[in-house]
Amino acid sequence: PQSVRQLRFPPLLYKRERKARRKADLPPAATGTCGEREQQQEVGERNPPLPGSGMVPAAPRGLLLLLSLLRGSSSSALLADGRATGPQEAAGSLGGRLGGGATCVGCVLVVSVIEQVAQVHNSTVQEAMERLCSYLPEHLYLQTICHRVTEFFGPDLIKLLTSKVNADVVCHALNLCRKEPRLPYCHLYRPPKEGLEVSVRKAQKIVKVPALLRNLSTLPSICSLPFLSEICQKIKHTLDYEVPLEDFDQDKFSILSYFRGYDWRGKDCSDLNDTVYPGRSPYNWDIQQDANCNGIWGIDPEDGIPYEKKFCEGTDSKGVIVLGDSAGAHFHIPPEWVTAEKMSLKTFSNLPLTISNEFDWPQFSGYTGFLNSTIGGWTDSIYLRMRERNRCNHRDYQNISKNGGSSMDLMAFIESLARKKQLDKPAIVIYSMIGNDVCNGHTDTLAGMTSPKDFHDNIMRSLNYLNFHLPEGSHVILQGLADGRFLWDHLHNRYHPLGQLNKDITYEQLYTFLSCLQINPCNGWMSTNETLRNLTSQRAFQLSNVLEKIATLKFSSFDILYVNFSVPKIADEWHKLGGKPWQLIEPMDGFHPSQIALALGAKLVWQEVLQKWPHVFGKPNSSNKDIVHIFGDQGGH
Repeated sequence: PQSVRQLRFPPLLYKRERKARRKADLPPAATGTCGEREQQQEVGERNPPLPGSGMVPAAPRGLLLLLSLLRGSSSSALLADGRATGPQEAAGSLGGRLGGGATCVGCVLVVSVIEQVAQVHNSTVQEAMERLCSYLPEHLYLQTICHRVTEFFGPDLIKLLTSKVNADVVCHALNLCRKEPRLPYCHLYRPPKEGLEVSVRKAQKIVKVPALLRNLSTLPSICSLPFLSEICQKIKHTLDYEVPLEDFDQDKFSILSYFRGYDWRGKDCSDLNDTVYPGRSPYNWDIQQDANCNGIWGIDPEDGIPYEKKFCEGTDSKGVIVLGDSAGAHFHIPPEWVTAEKMSLKTFSNLPLTISNEFDWPQFSGYTGFLNSTIGGWTDSIYLRMRERNRCNHRDYQNISKNGGSSMDLMAFIESLARKKQLDKPAIVIYSMIGNDVCNGHTDTLAGMTSPKDFHDNIMRSLNYLNFHLPEGSHVILQGLADGRFLWDHLHNRYHPLGQLNKDITYEQLYTFLSCLQINPCNGWMSTNETLRNLTSQRAFQLSNVLEKIATLKFSSFDILYVNFSVPKIADEWHKLGGKPWQLIEPMDGFHPSQIALALGAKLVWQEVLQKWPHVFGKPNSSNKDIVHIFGDQGGH
């Protein structure tokens, strides 16, 4: 693939953003500590503005966000890594059309929540819709969008829900769920006694479906609108190549957290200087400026020795980089979003940030997490342990994970890895694609799995790329695939968060619904068919064995080691703490590892590597206390 360095924004747009930076009166160069420089580069609110928001009227901006959420992000919400729809759709492609399985899932979720809000508060459907809109933040016009949608759909929703039909019937009647010829109606809830087809026909007589909804599949791409094309181009570039949306010096590091910014890779401490970024070797021992953004720079006035030399030389400092799928990125949808009993003004406060991070939470992940978890559990990561072991590793992390990622498409985004062979520090690269080579939404799911031969070839291409780009002295950890039978065994007869109130939706129903829509992220494991679940795990074991054999090979820039993604060991650790197995799975999608599972998994990987290959993490830095005493939090994250 063409180098990411060459895939820059259009010249006109790039000049416009440069001009905006100059108007903000930012200095052309930066010196000093990370904290001092970042005060010069104000990043604004944690919740992101929509890119290019100054160029687009409010209503179209809001429409873009709504449509991306309805069509793309609702897909991510339950499809997770589904390759049936393709990695980009699972990640929330902005340029796609409305309609199909993702829209159906989004409709059923929203209608169910409205119905339950009305039930919990003993209110009318109209009042429930107004209450739900009031819970949304005004940021990014979310509340305004909600009110506009309510005006459009509200009258029909009131008629349908007043007639006591469920969300499946409502969405089929509105043509947001569509029955394919010669195929049964897809449904999340148990069908009405009279049958789903009869109920839908009766409901269709109650409402008159607008022409817009009758022809959703013929709508043009929203990105074909002239005033949205630049925004879509920027977001598409970010999603396709896993690089920050705002990166003025094009060094692949950013001063913003969202849209592949420092939630994903270390925060840049000068976004106007491409020789300053996390992970590089110090420049002249960082006497005059903090070239590697670890917060250590300058000269000790007592002995004239540069602090970087005194505290970091010979400590074998190195970064942490993960090449992963959505489990590596930490895909998560808060179950509170569909739990009517718990909804409040705070429930959706993180929605804008969640959308801008593709429904991923890398800042809490088991590989590169650095913030205390706000979504349950706790944060423990390989990066945090590396930083605790050696404070010279501060900010040196990169999470290059992609929703839907697998060995087959890794080469499409591996070039977003930011490491210069001659200039940067060594790195620990963790390859962790734990499911998508055996998970897909195809009807013949076995035929859609990656074969051992293709898997071997895919991994070798990636390793050869890494060997050419990583500094010598690096390490590569290959992590095996998970055994996903754990999902069905511990979830199938439990109630989904959407079914908790009325005890009417189990995970078995959810899995069947997604399979019917042909958007199940893993037809092999999320299946009622035990034989199919066993065959899926058998292929996963075969691919893990391929990784284990590859780990015996030698490369000039790094050594290789193999570790398992051991679900039983994680479950055993959680059992010792008094936990239940089902708490290790994300409740909304019933597929991904939860915050607790990822934290425990990081601990187990750390312990195994430290025991078998202690040289990988390096020795503890005896100067850590001195670093903290002089530099405090080293500029933070």
